Amino acid sequence: MKMKIICSTVLSLMFASHAMAAEPLKMGVVVKVGGNAWFNSMEKGIKEAAAEEGINAWQVGPTAQDPAQQVKAIEDLIAQKVDIIGVVPVDPAALEPVLARAQQAGIKVITHESAGQKNANWDFEMVDAKTFGIEHMKLMASCMKEKGDYSIIVGSLTIPLHREWAQSAIDYQKQHYPNMKMVGDLFGTGESVDESMRVTNEQMAKYPDFGGMMAFGSPGPVGAGRAVANKKAKDKVCVVGAYSPGQAQRLVNTGDIKGGYIWNPHTAGQIFVRLGKMVAEGKTIDASTQVKGMGTMKVDTANHTLYGQSLESLDKDNLKKLVEMGL
Repeated sequence: MKMKIICSTVLSLMFASHAMAAEPLKMGVVVKVGGNAWFNSMEKGIKEAAAEEGINAWQVGPTAQDPAQQVKAIEDLIAQKVDIIGVVPVDPAALEPVLARAQQAGIKVITHESAGQKNANWDFEMVDAKTFGIEHMKLMASCMKEKGDYSIIVGSLTIPLHREWAQSAIDYQKQHYPNMKMVGDLFGTGESVDESMRVTNEQMAKYPDFGGMMAFGSPGPVGAGRAVANKKAKDKVCVVGAYSPGQAQRLVNTGDIKGGYIWNPHTAGQIFVRLGKMVAEGKTIDASTQVKGMGTMKVDTANHTLYGQSLESLDKDNLKKLVEMGL
């Protein structure tokens, strides 16, 4: 009788152990804000890659672009004992303590749009910041015929990557286009269509030679484009930036937005899952590593950041393809 009990217990433990071993990895990805076209596309990528990779992954979208809401979402994921947390930070510094708690709990942390993020295992960027800013400045300078006043909108003044893009563009302008001049400071309105529209209206009214608005944060160019459309100023003011194709398609087709560049948020969502799984499984990330969707990849080990080369043009010719992809 005792032997039967022992055997039964051993078998139960074996089955329980097998069930635990078979349980898929769990990953929650916290984005800046839920409900906009950019992060809706990212969510599709997360779900598709999760199915391909055999893990359980989902997106968490706060109701407002608020660091405190991101902290709360990460705390909830820690409580759920996920294996991996992904984040697109609003304010990287504000997340450092909660990301440290996640790592202390044995959770792997992957960030995006936050190069060198403290208390993350890896951050990934679809393109290096300098190139991204320079390409936007080249496009705007060509439209402005290399002269006149311009301003720059960023998603938020607390997002280092957006500031880095802007600074790269400004530095390139100063070096190559001496007849152009930035007016005003950076405007942190790029995650609000209405605020971006307001700022663009103010700049057009204040500066007679105002000829360009560069906007980062996907709603930013849409707001700027609407302001230009309302003033019938498309032949005078060049709006360029990074935006969701579907949201901006009409303004691009009318010429109120001249173009820009993005990486594909759908692909970024897939990379969150692929990279997260690799790190959770203890795989080495080095110069020989290939992550599908990143293109030719540069590995900055010191700052635990991965840089890809994956840009999409937002001109009229390419826009239709991107819209059909659900962007």
